[in-house]
Amino acid sequence: MSSVSIIIPTLNEAQCLGRTLRHLSILVPPAREVLVIDGGSSDETVAIAQKARVSVIAAKKCGRAAQMNQGAEVATGEILCFLHADTLVPDDLVAIIEQTLVDKTVAAGGFISLMTGDQITRWGVSLHNFVKSYYAPLLFRPHLFFKGLRLLFGDQVIFARRADFWKSGGFDSNLPIMEEADLCLKLVQQGRIHLVNRIVLSSDRRVAHWGFLKATAIYLYIGFLWGLGVSPQYLKQFYEDVRS
Repeated sequence: MSSVSIIIPTLNEAQCLGRTLRHLSILVPPAREVLVIDGGSSDETVAIAQKARVSVIAAKKCGRAAQMNQGAEVATGEILCFLHADTLVPDDLVAIIEQTLVDKTVAAGGFISLMTGDQITRWGVSLHNFVKSYYAPLLFRPHLFFKGLRLLFGDQVIFARRADFWKSGGFDSNLPIMEEADLCLKLVQQGRIHLVNRIVLSSDRRVAHWGFLKATAIYLYIGFLWGLGVSPQYLKQFYEDVRS
């Protein structure tokens, strides 16, 4: 049996969850389990997850970081994989993750996210997000960059050994955004953060809603201020939730 537990935090994700779960149903080898941690959806999210016969758990606390921690608490796999509801993964996801973590010097990993929408691929945003995994830690945490830090974000499908995840303290439930980058800062104390040379497909819904220029400006603004130590609680005001 696979050692990978896939954890999906949700809140009103009916438009995209079904497609994501269909992709997970054809993984070879299959995941050990798929856990949907729902934050109180008012749409058909829970019904869609139940129809797909995956485990659905009501979140005890609001916020994506808290939901992912709750999923990690109940997961039975030795490896935790955190997946956004609007992201599609390759069918050999489990094998890639297990092979990556065979290297004991690697504490965690993620994928190259290609942002796509209806009849469009956001090449420019995707390229910037890829480069950001390298230039952000080099610019703001150079001592950790050379130790193996790469900054990964939620749409890159972050995975780690359960033991290393909890040894690092898990996600900070007090952070409304940037919780994945914060986790990387902690996980690098356990080993390198590895960017796998494979792609996952993420929804462009936020870029489609904001527009390319506004989205790029917001990503850069938030990223640089966070790198300089500005509180994520303050930065959250610039990062509205987009679900459609």
